Parts: sequence; C-alpha cells; structure tokens
Amino acid sequence: MAANPGTLESPRRARGPAFRVDFGPSGVRIGGKLELADAGALWRVLRTAVRRAKPPALVIDLEGVESADAGALALLVEVRNELAARGLRADLRGVSETLAPLVALYEGEEHGEPPPARARRFRRRARRKKPEGMVAQIGRRTVELGAGAKNIVTFVGDLAVSAMTVAKRPAAGHWREVTPLVERMGADAVPIVLLINFLVGFVMAFQAARQLTMFGANLYVADLVGIAHTRELAPLMTAIIVCGRSGAAIAAEIGSMKVAEEVDALRTLGLSPVAWLVIPRTLALLIVVPILTLLADVIGILGGLAVGITTLGLTTTGYLSEIKKSVVPFDVGTGLIKSIAFALAIALVASQQGFAASGGAEGVGKRTTTTVVTTLFVLVLIDTFFTVLFRTLGV
Repeated sequence: MAANPGTLESPRRARGPAFRVDFGPSGVRIGGKLELADAGALWRVLRTAVRRAKPPALVIDLEGVESADAGALALLVEVRNELAARGLRADLRGVSETLAPLVALYEGEEHGEPPPARARRFRRRARRKKPEGMVAQIGRRTVELGAGAKNIVTFVGDLAVSAMTVAKRPAAGHWREVTPLVERMGADAVPIVLLINFLVGFVMAFQAARQLTMFGANLYVADLVGIAHTRELAPLMTAIIVCGRSGAAIAAEIGSMKVAEEVDALRTLGLSPVAWLVIPRTLALLIVVPILTLLADVIGILGGLAVGITTLGLTTTGYLSEIKKSVVPFDVGTGLIKSIAFALAIALVASQQGFAASGGAEGVGKRTTTTVVTTLFVLVLIDTFFTVLFRTLGV
C-alpha cells in the first residue's frame, strides 16, 4: 500500500520494518508489522483516527497486517472496548486467519468473558488431556516395546561389529580410559561394598544364632555364613551396589553425550561410539566386579565371625577352622562366575539405555532410572539361571 499525505509512519521505520497507516473517511487502515515496541506510536495513530472518525462507527482495517505481537493486538482490542464503553462502535476488519485466534482470545465476545478470564480458560483447556483408553494404552505400549526391541537388536549388532573391529585392530580401542574407570568403579566403591557385605554377614549370622544355639550347633554358623555368602550373597550384593553406582553413572554419561550430540561428533571423527564408550566400561567392570566380590567374601565371613565371638561364644581359631573345612574353592569360584556375568549385564544394559536416551535432561533421567530397574531384574534372572544350572549339574 503506497503512503499518501494522510499516512503516518512508525518512528521505528528508519530502524526496520514496522507498521503503516492510511486514514480514510470511515476509519483507519493498518498494514505492515505490529510490534509491542511500537505500542506508543500505534496508540497515537488510533487516537488520531478516533478524532477523525464519524459516528456511529470507526473501522480498523487489518487486512494489510503481515504479522502482529500479542501485545499489539491486545492494545487494539482494548481500544475497541474503551470506545464501545463511550458509545462509539469500533469494528476490526480484515483479520487474517493467523491473527483471528489471538483477536478472539482477547475479545472474549463468545462467552462474555473479560480477556484475562478467557485466556485462563484457554490455558486450562490446553492443559486438560482426554483420558487415554485401554486399547490406545495397549497399542502405545506395544509400539514402545517394539521400538525398544529394535534399539536392543541394533545395539547388540553394533557391539558385535565393534568388538570384532577392536579384536582385529586393538589400536581402535580407547584403552587409556580403562584405568580411570577401574579406579572410579572399583577403588571408589570399596568402602560401601565392604560395609554392606559386613552387615549382611553379621545380620545373617545373628538371625541364625538363636536357632543354632537351641540345637547346640553354634559352630555351624561358620558353614552357614561361609557357603551362603561366597556362593550367593557376596556376588549378588556387590552387583547391586555396582549397579546403583556405576550402572547409573554409565547410563547418565552416555545419555548426556547422546542428547548433547557428542556421540554424533565421534561418528563424524570416524570413531565408533560403541568401541570408544562401551568396550572400555565393560572391560573395567569385568575387572573390578570379581575383585570386589572376593573382598565381599572375606568381609562377609568376618561379619559372621563378629557374631560368633560376641553371641555364640566361639573363638576366632575355631570359626576360621570351620570355614576352612566347609568352604571349598568351588564355592568361591561359583560366586566369581556369577560376578563376571553380573558385570557384563550391568555394562551392556547401562550402555544400551544410555544410547537410547533422547529429549534432553528429562530423557536422560528416565533412562537412568530404567537402567537401575532393568539391571536389577536381569541380575535376579542371571542368578536364578546359575543356581538352577549348578543344581542340575550337581555342583
């Protein structure tokens, strides 16, 4: 629209696109861009248009408006409402489909509501979600399970390819990362592993003390603690602690790298993210978990010793002699076999969940939580499998 002598330009015209105004006999025609920063100039234009308007109506034509801020439209609607209160009808015409919802939001004519109340109602409607039906929930969950299965298969395939590549070309591995990871996952976990396993051995012996005393079998507390702890409790409790510490940390680290596009950066540099991130962490866990399990065996037996000395009247020599007779190397070996399987499960589940993270910090948090829950479930399954296997083999 070309400007005529009756056209006012926004003071911001020199600084960039703004709005333009044409005055006519029945009102004012506005075009260009309406921005909140031009509210003062727009107000002056409207005031001039009101002085020139002839009753009973003032027409504000917005057909030439290309875009508008919500604040500028709110000003137009407020001027219209103010003129209506004074007996002068102001009509907004030429409102585009894009601007119509905003104008309707501030007008509130449909329900006779003031603009703030109507805005609140719109927000409440936007927040209100229709309850999802049972069929929809089943379908959505099925799709999610399918996508999860696809991610797992893809991860296993990438891991197999990366493992073969590293085996053929060891230089492709990120071996310098293994030592810091061993320190962080192993050495830093020693205090909590020792404390938890000492208390487990102590509690188990303490719970059995009364029954053993009734039958005069105080010495057999060493058999109970030694066999149960080395075969079952030490590897399982150690794996649970490592899962909570290192498994969650692995998922959070890889997930953060995934959402920050650092994993894509590794691919851009020609590096395999699985070989660079997963294999060093898996190797570190395979090293530290069996060592932590051996320490847990020793400290758990000492927890039983504390109960034997203080409650059952045993001597240190008698308790340790019974341990030596009852606990055979294979008992410790079965625990170590389980610990290796546990370490592998923790590393792979945590890494897969980390690579599946998406959506920023919230997605990373969800994947970290899923890592801990899933890993605990897998640990119990593996423990059950080995228990049944050893029982079936008669060992």
